[in-house]
Amino acid sequence: MSTNGKPKFAMYWAAACGGCEIAVLNIHEKILDVDANFQVVFWPVAMDAKYKDVEAMEDNSILLTLFNGAIRNDENEHIAHLLRRKSQILVAFGACATQGGIPGLANLSPVHEIVDTAFTTISTDNGNGARPQTRYRVPEGELTIPTLYPTVKALDQVVPVDYYMPGCPPESHQIAAVIDLVVQVLEGKAQLPPKGTVIGAGVSSVCDECTRTRNEKKIKQFVRIQDIPVDPDLCLLEQGIVCAGSATRSGCGALCPKAGMPCVGCYGPADATSDHGARLLNAIASVIDSRDPAEIEKILDGIPDPAGMLYRFGLPRSLLHASKSAWGE
Repeated sequence: MSTNGKPKFAMYWAAACGGCEIAVLNIHEKILDVDANFQVVFWPVAMDAKYKDVEAMEDNSILLTLFNGAIRNDENEHIAHLLRRKSQILVAFGACATQGGIPGLANLSPVHEIVDTAFTTISTDNGNGARPQTRYRVPEGELTIPTLYPTVKALDQVVPVDYYMPGCPPESHQIAAVIDLVVQVLEGKAQLPPKGTVIGAGVSSVCDECTRTRNEKKIKQFVRIQDIPVDPDLCLLEQGIVCAGSATRSGCGALCPKAGMPCVGCYGPADATSDHGARLLNAIASVIDSRDPAEIEKILDGIPDPAGMLYRFGLPRSLLHASKSAWGE
């Protein structure tokens, strides 16, 4: 407990875009419940706090930490271990923390190629060919920046995680519901679910939430959504648009298909699915209307980025994890 009697709350942003932080603020007046029931002791995006402040806290003194972002570098890992040690409840918050997220697609390339792309392509003015250095001596002392790891990892590949809240970002109403649950637990009106539970999401697939009409799917070609007039009522996969809904955990309300866009899989694998990409690939293979290997290959060629489609959010926690070139660093 804190000096004012409230349990402590923390939130941290590792390798991610920042959308999870915005999603928490988007719970509107429900954010007042956080303030009313918790003392926010560490939330770098919202308050002035230093790592040394957290290091000085007693172990297990923070009741609840929402950790968003993947583990891309040694700083991310250091803070993951620090917050694990200081927190009673550590939640992997959002797709990057739960699965590795979009940053995890970097596992398809070695670090030196990633750095070269960032510092040599047309969008970067770098005439003297500078590259980041993890250590640099200046008159005032030695400067350091985080060291990139060969591969991106999800949070639970570095430290034990108590609960998982998927989404890119998690939906605001789900965040509010989880906050309500924690408040009720503090008031003795409810109990926390078993550790390891996926919270703020469903147990079925996005297809079960989707209102589009589904018939028997038979695909002769795959197309990109901008290349055809999209039927607003028919299942997108039946129109040849790769949709990850059949392999993805429910809970978002099928927002993307309702808006005319295919599910991209940000809520991670549906319940009892060990590999999101493998399940989606199985769904894709099952709808191809051909038994001719050459025709099947031609149909599959209509998927422009298979790795990005199958593992857009979950490559680090997949059975593949990374390409051979990334491991070779």
